Amino acid sequence: MRTLLRRIGTDSRYLIAGFPLSIVFFVLMVAGFAAGIGTVIVWVGLPILATTLLVARGMADVERRMLPEVLGRALPRPRYRPAPETAGWLRRMVNPLTSGQSWLDLLYGIVAFPISIVTFVFTVTWWAGTILGLATPLYGWITAAIPGNHGLAYLLGFGDSVWIDVVINTSIGVLFALTLPVVVRGAALIRAGLGRAMLTGVAELHERIDDLAEGRAAAVSAEANALRRLERDIHDGPQQRLVSLAMDLSRAQRQLKRDPQAVEEMLSQAITSTRDTLDELRALSRGIAPPILTDRGLAPALAALASRCTIPVELDVQITGRFAAAVENTVYFVVAESLTNVAKHSHATICTVSLTRTGGVLMLTIGDDGVGGAHVAKGHGLSGLGDRLKAVDGELAVDSPVGGPTVIVAEVPCG
Repeated sequence: MRTLLRRIGTDSRYLIAGFPLSIVFFVLMVAGFAAGIGTVIVWVGLPILATTLLVARGMADVERRMLPEVLGRALPRPRYRPAPETAGWLRRMVNPLTSGQSWLDLLYGIVAFPISIVTFVFTVTWWAGTILGLATPLYGWITAAIPGNHGLAYLLGFGDSVWIDVVINTSIGVLFALTLPVVVRGAALIRAGLGRAMLTGVAELHERIDDLAEGRAAAVSAEANALRRLERDIHDGPQQRLVSLAMDLSRAQRQLKRDPQAVEEMLSQAITSTRDTLDELRALSRGIAPPILTDRGLAPALAALASRCTIPVELDVQITGRFAAAVENTVYFVVAESLTNVAKHSHATICTVSLTRTGGVLMLTIGDDGVGGAHVAKGHGLSGLGDRLKAVDGELAVDSPVGGPTVIVAEVPCG
């Protein structure tokens, strides 16, 4: 109930306070635009139009500051193109005329005026109906005593009874009160929707383009880092072992006839080296999509990861079905990298991994009771996870105070 009342108050304040603002906005825009267009032929209209657009920008900023409270989300401010640094005074003066968003601001001041009138009338009418109707038992007896005053009951043919008039008016007040939240909310959304479309729509598009560009750059960076790390690990591990294995086999071939017993010992060492190399290759392949993930999905793949971890892992996977390959690979990589860091650095005694789906988002939570101090700064084990998640429009949050515990939360869009 408290939330509902707060919402009604916010929407009503937006509609009622915004009405006089829309009047001022409309008058300034119409007057400025008409004066500017009418005198542009003698060049006086250019500074008038430029000034009008600057005023429109300021008035639009006032409206933009009110929109987040109504819509329940932050909205970006448009980017107004500044004049070039080398521009002269004339170019700087007419610079607002070159901005498309400035013209949208002006157009909003004109278009929003009739909508503000309608939404204001509905809001005031419903509030008046609610207050006056519910308060009828308090003042109905006084108005009924006024000579020649006939109430609603009399006009409807129910006689001149005060009781009937109070009941009818109170019932109407109850009806207005019950529909007040819907009417006020609908009116607020209509006006705020127009404001969002005209005052922040282009800015949201630019912000989305920036996010996509950042995600693409993060994906490229993550893949490049993963390839460099894989190349380094292969060079430092399996490649060195294979070179040593090839040298041992060549030496064994040369000594096969002269010292069979030594060759047997060398072959035994070569077999051991081969097994170690295979183990290293298997470990490296865990950073890539393993066959179990490709064939059976996230739940079995995460169970395999948990079983291989040197620290006990409590796994809670509450998802069903398959997801896009990029989503599954990202979740698998985050879990694999996190468990590796837990095993190497945390000194934890237990680790928990939880994967759930909320709407169109996979929520991955990884926690441990270790020493803490983990963060995503460059050069640390978690540094690549943020880039991996950005590549799929995901987000990463790490809470790891010194002394522990550590909680890693990753959100991966999957819808």
